[in-house]
Order: sequence, then structure tokens, then C-alpha cells
Amino acid sequence: MNSMPVEVQVDVPEGVAIRGYERHQGAHVFEVDFELPERYSCSKCGCVSEAQIRYKNEVLAIRDLDLFGQPSFWVYQPPMHQCPRCRQRTQVATPFKRPHVTYTYRFEQYVLEQLVGTSVEDVARRVSLSAETVEYILEHQLLAERQIPPEREITSLGFDELSLKKRHKLYATIMTDLSDEHPRVLAVARGRDRQATEACLAKLSPQQRQQVRSHRTDMSAVYPQVCSELLPNSQLVLDRFHVAQQLGRIVDRVRKKHGSIS
Repeated sequence: MNSMPVEVQVDVPEGVAIRGYERHQGAHVFEVDFELPERYSCSKCGCVSEAQIRYKNEVLAIRDLDLFGQPSFWVYQPPMHQCPRCRQRTQVATPFKRPHVTYTYRFEQYVLEQLVGTSVEDVARRVSLSAETVEYILEHQLLAERQIPPEREITSLGFDELSLKKRHKLYATIMTDLSDEHPRVLAVARGRDRQATEACLAKLSPQQRQQVRSHRTDMSAVYPQVCSELLPNSQLVLDRFHVAQQLGRIVDRVRKKHGSIS
């Protein structure tokens, strides 16, 4: 069988370069490096000096967005800066992930978007992660101060409740931007009540709230009520998934009722 090279464009953040590629056990593995600072401030003594870079004798594998429906990883050697004054060695921060995690910023965002309308357990199975890792990502988002650029034009919003742990009945509210074809998570707040909804909408400027023309919610009373007060120019659109779900429950009740009578 003849073989031929295939060129695939991979989107990477600014300052990140791909140096190599290989397939490994059904996954795509990219060797990457990234721009390093010319000067570095020591976290121990505060000395600011030219970066003294050495690389650790190990390779880290970081989960990135799937490619062709298969897992994708970035691998690299962690760079270390050694302070010329106190000799403290500090790992240089990477521009594509948070410290102490094994996935990129954009994979974290992807997992968060997958949580809309489903549960932690479902997403964990879908992206081949542990439920604990998905919960950790969500917990970080709940604690993080997500900033929405005031110049961003938002015309359509979505509000969904997310079950954190079904056994303990813990929930979160996710607000997404539905203005474009690809929804983007704008805010996450703990709970599914009025306070959580208001906390999400508070992330928008008054001008942005004026620009919203529609908001999609489930059939609960909380989201539509708060949106009608804080989104004066927006029209309610009930989520068809929740409408179908409610109709299914009604049909089940009717079927059980007639079944018990007969």
C-alpha cells in the first residue's frame, strides 16, 4: 500500500510553536515549545535578572482539544530559571495552561462548554476524564473572576442549570453567549436561584444588557423572571430540549395512569 504525507493545520496560541508530531496509542502527540521571557524575577529573593534557563530532565504531557475525534496532547520539557543571587530554581510559567494542571486553557473551556445541559458524569465519560477532574475544572471556574470585555456585542444569552453532584443536590448556573454559531461560556455561579442568575448577569455592562435581544432558558420560573427585569429588550425563548423533556414526563404519567386503570 502506498503512503503519502498529509498536511493538517493546527491552531495554536500566539507564542507557541509545534516542533514535532507522532501518533501514540490512538492519540495525537505534538512536541511544542514557547517563547521564554528575556528577564525573570526570582520568587524567593526578588532579584530581577536575565533569564537563566535550564530544562528539567522530564517531559510533560498536556491534554489539548481533540483532533479528528481523538485525544490530542502537547509534550514539552519544563524550562527552569535559576536565580544568580540565591540559586533558587523556579519553573517558568507556560502561556497555554494554569499551574499544576495537565490540560490547556482551551481544553478547560471546552470541558466547561460541554457541561451545558448535562452532568459532570456524562462529560467525564465523553472526554475520557475522571469525574473528579471535571469537578475540579468547574470549581476553578466558580472561584475565578471571569471578565467579559465591555466592547463585546452580545445579542443572545442562554441560561442552564448544571448538576454538580446529584447525590448531594448541588447545582450551578451557566450563562452562555448564543450570538454566534459556537456558544461561549460567559459566567458560572454556584446555585440555580435568583442570586446565581443575578451574579451571572452582573458580569455584563448596562450597555451589553440593553443589547441582548433574546434569552434561552429552561421552564423554571427563576431564570425568566430575573431576565425580564435585567434584560429589558430581550425576549424569552424556551429551550426545546426542556420542552420535549417536560412533554415526555406528561406522556409517561398519562401512560402509567391508564395502565393502572386497565
